[in-house]
Formats: sequence, C-alpha cells, structure tokens
Amino acid sequence: MQLQTLIGEPWPDYGLVDSGAGRKLERYGRYRFIRPEPQAMWQPATADWAADASFIPASDEDGGGRWHFERPVPREGWPLVWNEVRFQASCTPFRHLGFFPDMAPVWQWGRAQLAGLAEPQFLNLFGYTGVGTLSFSAAGAQCVHVDASKKSVAQARANAGLSGMEANPVRWIVEDAARFVAREVRRGRRYDGILLDPPKYGRGPDGEIWRLEEDLPGLIADCRRLLDGESRFLFLTVYAVRMSALAIGELLRAHLADLPGRIECGELAVREEARGLLLPTAIWARWSRD
Repeated sequence: MQLQTLIGEPWPDYGLVDSGAGRKLERYGRYRFIRPEPQAMWQPATADWAADASFIPASDEDGGGRWHFERPVPREGWPLVWNEVRFQASCTPFRHLGFFPDMAPVWQWGRAQLAGLAEPQFLNLFGYTGVGTLSFSAAGAQCVHVDASKKSVAQARANAGLSGMEANPVRWIVEDAARFVAREVRRGRRYDGILLDPPKYGRGPDGEIWRLEEDLPGLIADCRRLLDGESRFLFLTVYAVRMSALAIGELLRAHLADLPGRIECGELAVREEARGLLLPTAIWARWSRD
C-alpha cells in the first residue's frame, strides 16, 4: 500500500506562517498564534514571530496548558470563512482554536466523491464544531453530525447559523459515536460517505469510555455495515498516537476489502507559507469506490 500525502494549502483566513524549533506560527483571520509542534525539528525561516497569543503547554502529556496573550483576542471568538462555511474560532483550553484547518483537503476530497449524487447521505462521527459537516451540507449532502460533547454540538449549530445553513438538512446528535453507529446498523441505515476523526481517548455523554486502540476496530466493523456497493467513501483520520498509517490502512482493508474500489493511506500535512515546507499533522486511511 503506497503512502500518500494530503496537503493543506493556505487560504485567506488561515495559514501556517512559519515553523521550527518545536513550534509553529499560524494566522487565524487577523490574529496570529504560536503553538507547540514537536515535529517542526528544523529552524524557523525568520525570528520575527510577533503573535497575539502563545500556548504554554503543561508538564504532563495530556494536552493541557494555558494561553498567554500579548494583545487582546476576543474570548468569545471571532468569525472565519472556508469556502461556503462561516464559523467561529476561539482559543480553547486544549491548545487548538475550535477547528482543524489541516482537514480542508479531506473535506474537498470527500465532497468530490459525492458529486453527482442526488441528496447523498453523509455521516460525520466525532464531528466537533461542525465545519466539516457544514462543508458537506453546503455541497448538497443530507448530513448526520455526531459528537459526544454537548458544547461542541451547540457550537456546530451556532456555526450553521453563522453560515446561513440553519435550515439545511442536518441532524445534530449528542451521543457516543460507537453507540450511535451500532443503533444505525440495527435500523438498517446506509450512507454514501462516512468521515471519522476519533480522539485518542474520550468520554461519552453517559460516561462511555473511548480508547482508540481498543475501540476503533469494532467501530470500523460497524461502519462497514452502513456502507454498500453504491456508497462512495469512508475516511479515517488519527491524531496524537504512536501508530502507523499502514496500520490503519490495513485495518480498513480487513473490514472493507469486499467492497468495490480501493483502500489508501498516508499523512495529512500543512504547507508552510515561509518556505513551502510540509508540516505533518496526522495519519489517515480511506476507502473509496472509485
């Protein structure tokens, strides 16, 4: 299985300005932020890293820490735009800013897979604040958005309002993803496209425990039962784990090899504006009918 790289290019409201020495400088609209980035092992292109805020990580490995503000940044967030989607960015306690910009090439690829279908059925598991869901909704998909966080789903609904998509056909569901998928299997539901972006560890609204290495195979097996020979894709991304793209590619092959099409895997990366360097961010695997 040949590894591929999906590259996130800069757009007007986001860019990886520079990177190096274990950090990255990014622009989110009119604000700039510095965050830790262990994979940026090279030296920065420039020493001029003026930023509005920096994230100072905690001493543990759980992703905690705090923001240090050099200049005022709206605590309630500020609006950004990606294609047809308008959404709110904000400085979260978990070092990210309310969405994952490196997912942009995934959304573009998935939308292309569903092109030409009349009202394609799309499922977004671990959908977070809904930018991905709204990108598919804007392209005409009938969407189901699932996340265990009530706060994240509320923000996703708010982003739908900002985008003028509050009346679009989207089901916003606060539930454990594995439990929801198992119920969809019992109902005999099918989907044309499925996007999964699971965390390393998480808790469902009823105290369900999610551990990626233990629970991902069962979830993929159930997702296979929501697909058929007319479905178009399943796309899986994995962050922040010591795992190979080949491993998750072979996991998909084990469960989806009976479907027509192909299975691929690789890395997500963002292109740095200063020099064009590629900063890796995650691994992925996908099945597509074409």
